[in-house]
Amino acid sequence: MPRLCTEKRCVFASARRLALAMPFVFAAGTAFAQETKPYDDKLMRLSEILGAVHYLRELCGADEGQLWRDRMRELIEAEGTTALRRARLTRSFNKGYQGYSRTYRTCTPSAETAVKRFLTEASQLTENLMKNVP
Repeated sequence: MPRLCTEKRCVFASARRLALAMPFVFAAGTAFAQETKPYDDKLMRLSEILGAVHYLRELCGADEGQLWRDRMRELIEAEGTTALRRARLTRSFNKGYQGYSRTYRTCTPSAETAVKRFLTEASQLTENLMKNVP
């Protein structure tokens, strides 16, 4: 079966689809104001992935500006109902960003593979959150 896109275009298209779907997840999560929510582990993982993707996409020349940081800001606005929740979300984002900034100083095939895997995982998390958040 012929491919309809190159590797980089497929990654870019996946990244755009994920970025467009995320506000719906964030809006769905605002229904509850309780401190701990059953989906928090997934939300924290998504935050960590956003941090890693923000660093790696910029490192690899994606020219997306602050797209991933803006998505994180939307997540914090929707889910950061308390100072503690905002801090946890921010800490997760920073953990992803800082962890990969220590590992990768230049864009390598390994970094590009990591981005692809993160985008796949983030898409799955986003879909799962959309299905399971009241």
